[in-house]
Amino acid sequence: MMGSTTASTSRNAKRNVKRARAGASVLAVLTVAAATAGCKAQAAGSAPAAPSAPPRATATDDNKPTAPPSSPTASPSPTPPTATASPTPKPDPQGTTLMASGSQGKQVRELQARLRQIGHFDRSPTGYYGTVTVAAVQSFQGKRGLTRTGRADTLTWQKLLGMTHEPTAAELNPPTTRPVTKPDKRCMTGRVLCISKNSRTLSWMIDGRVVSSMDVRFGSQYTPTREGTFSVYWKSRHHVSSIYHTAMPYAMFFSGGQAVHYSSDFAARGYDGASHGCVNVRDEGKIASLFAQVKNGDKVVVYG
Repeated sequence: MMGSTTASTSRNAKRNVKRARAGASVLAVLTVAAATAGCKAQAAGSAPAAPSAPPRATATDDNKPTAPPSSPTASPSPTPPTATASPTPKPDPQGTTLMASGSQGKQVRELQARLRQIGHFDRSPTGYYGTVTVAAVQSFQGKRGLTRTGRADTLTWQKLLGMTHEPTAAELNPPTTRPVTKPDKRCMTGRVLCISKNSRTLSWMIDGRVVSSMDVRFGSQYTPTREGTFSVYWKSRHHVSSIYHTAMPYAMFFSGGQAVHYSSDFAARGYDGASHGCVNVRDEGKIASLFAQVKNGDKVVVYG
């Protein structure tokens, strides 16, 4: 009886052990299932996944959903600004400027003489590029279909050369055309600048002989040139008026501020203008020669 009980007890123990093992297996399966529910499979040895983000709010006008933060990215290196090349100036279609307002010299005198040949410059050449020359060049350019710049550029100059002949010495430096009147008796002895208002001429005389003569212009009725016998007391080759701030080249002073001198205005405008009392000469070559010969102390006679 006792052997039978012992065997029964042994069988019960074995069953309990099996049941315990089976229960443990079920519990292990349930535990694993609970641990992996809703998770993402990860590679072995990787860090656990971050918890799921909470649900976002519904979009409305006042509360717009925000995008989930993105992982920071490295800022791109700033690109240095590209150097901008300076714009290349467009070439003048009429070429290089050869002469323009303010220019002076032999080429300007030639320009004026050539323009005069074809009726665009109605005055004697002066060698100075002033407003009259600008207007003459503009007139020529307009007639030839060029841009009216008033500047003597290469294209304008070439067209002018093709239409004119080389100026003669008389065209470049027109001679005095006014006849010289009979000299005043005070001019007949010694070295004298004999100036006639009546004939509007100046004669350089030595012992009654006329060495040279030239056209002259006088002051207006408001600034008359004084008449009488004087003497040259000061010569100034590059003189500029301290009152009117105008150039008075080859000035030979004989009475206060009045002098015999070259006038570019007289050369350009002729007798349309007047001086402020000085005796103007329009032939630069002749007065340059006269200036070289006259000495301080030489006599000056101005008469009507």
